[in-house]
Amino acid sequence: MKYFGFLFLIVLFLSSCGENTEKTNSAGQLPKEIISLNNKIEAEPLNASLFFRRANIYKAIGKDSLAFVDLLNTVKIDSTQARYFSAIGDFLFEKKDISASVKWFQKAISIDPNDEVSHLKMANLFLYTQKYEKAFVEINTVLKRNVYNAEAYFLKGMCYKDMKEIDKAISSFQTAVQTEPKYYDGFMQLGLLYTQKKNPLALQYFDNAIRLDSLNFEGHYAKAMFHQTQGQYAEAKKVFKEGIGVYKTLAEAYYNIGWMLLHQDSAAKAKREFERVLAYDQDNAKAYFNRGLCNEILEKYKEAKEDYEQALIFDPEFDLPTTALARVKKKL
Repeated sequence: MKYFGFLFLIVLFLSSCGENTEKTNSAGQLPKEIISLNNKIEAEPLNASLFFRRANIYKAIGKDSLAFVDLLNTVKIDSTQARYFSAIGDFLFEKKDISASVKWFQKAISIDPNDEVSHLKMANLFLYTQKYEKAFVEINTVLKRNVYNAEAYFLKGMCYKDMKEIDKAISSFQTAVQTEPKYYDGFMQLGLLYTQKKNPLALQYFDNAIRLDSLNFEGHYAKAMFHQTQGQYAEAKKVFKEGIGVYKTLAEAYYNIGWMLLHQDSAAKAKREFERVLAYDQDNAKAYFNRGLCNEILEKYKEAKEDYEQALIFDPEFDLPTTALARVKKKL
């Protein structure tokens, strides 16, 4: 167990910190699941699965240090489970500790060479570090055993997309959604790639994504932006408003509606949209600048000057308000 010697020193240190943290909190502040697991762990201190379950809950509520302690304890108690090592690798990967995460994934694979999850996590890591050949090795290892693994095709698509081989990326994403018809991310990627091609097929893929997760504004936004970039403002505004119906405080949707109205010479209507943006995002320099443009068009030069000044306060490197400010000062 020399491989883990140093990390177990961390376990001992962090475990004491974690216990002290919990003791300073009242029982009512802890999730019921944690309280229940605490009692079970006290009764079964060598049950690694209990630590694993608690680690996942700690991670979900943002207590990463405590989650890491529990994950390390799982492999200390039971070093035969690939999923425990893989989970630690995943945790470290999320923290951008790439070199450390590799070792844990490799350990998981050495325990279970057929562990598809660990191979695909390794592939994702190699994708992140742009080592595409190594990523493909991991992906193909999975596909040789399971030709129906949609995530493998998805990761292959992400590699090709990163390599700018768009047609191959599209083919891989299409295989992913054919294999798993509810693969939301696959439909989104297809929509985005067809958007790059300015191909209306993008809209069908975004519609599929929206059907799978209608409460996720991402699909609405991407679909609306396709229309907007094609100059189809009426369609874009309709989709943005549908998205606002899902999330009533989406500053991005109001911003884009305002931008389109401004380009349609509807300064007064556009101004109202930018004011909605600023009601939810008070530091938005672009919204101040665009509201300034509306005020300038409406010959409200004092208000325009104030908006341009606010834009520069929130983004001093934003050059457009500087030019606009000089222009509007001459009109006061």
